[in-house]
Amino acid sequence: MRRSEFLRAVEDEFGGRATSLTQDLVLGALGRTASDALDAGVAPREIWLALCDEVDVPAERRYGVGRMEPRRS
Repeated sequence: MRRSEFLRAVEDEFGGRATSLTQDLVLGALGRTASDALDAGVAPREIWLALCDEVDVPAERRYGVGRMEPRRS
């Protein structure tokens, strides 16, 4: 997962709460916010999964999110 995919996944899952969750919520598994973790070089996939655990996102909405749809010819 790339940083852009992480940001897209957070926006898709949380909508208007995305910014607040990434900047204000300290993730127990990481000991810092998602934004701070990104800045520190933590893998976006690790941050995404920690955020999902923290706010109880169901497993079926955790994997493969954030990817852009393939272009159609």
